[in-house]
Amino acid sequence: MKLFHSPTSPYVRKVLVLIAEAGIEGIELIAAAGTPVAPDAGVIERNPLGKIPALCREDGPTLYDSRVICQFLDSSNKGRFYPDGAKRWDTLTVEATADGILDAALLMVYESRIRPEEIRYAPWVEGQWSKIDRALDVLETRWIDHLNGPMDMGQIAVACALGYIDFRHGSRDWRKGRQKLAAWEAAFAKRPSMQATIPQG
Repeated sequence: MKLFHSPTSPYVRKVLVLIAEAGIEGIELIAAAGTPVAPDAGVIERNPLGKIPALCREDGPTLYDSRVICQFLDSSNKGRFYPDGAKRWDTLTVEATADGILDAALLMVYESRIRPEEIRYAPWVEGQWSKIDRALDVLETRWIDHLNGPMDMGQIAVACALGYIDFRHGSRDWRKGRQKLAAWEAAFAKRPSMQATIPQG
């Protein structure tokens, strides 16, 4: 299998951390680069949305969207990171919360990097941060016990989302008032899988 990736993509990081934690081998990494206004031509051939990660398989069509890829890899490798039963819905909800944080954080980056300065809209940027702020509060209160439980894909996704905020929005100081979440992130970030995938660039 081949995984189209970028070292700065937090969605790719989710997949790479899962691969490392699950001990999956034999996936070739293919570098890709692009933006919503100038997507990577090689990626478009495999994912019409032009987004990464994209996982090319020999026995089926290319898979895309990090949640799809992570569930596929997990189901093909003992299924340890998406639990069965009622716990599965908690894991999926925590992962969706993390991905929502990433969606908003990435839109903030696009607003400052892609949109011309004269038409940037600061209230829209702050609206995206408000989504992140609310989600972080929920992780601190409603989901902290889940994060402190057995490792699952929800935890990996949250760790990657928090890492991306530090990477692109570090001045926002998401840790303030969220001691439990900050302590959890500090411990999880020490894992070899996280250290090996720290975004660069």
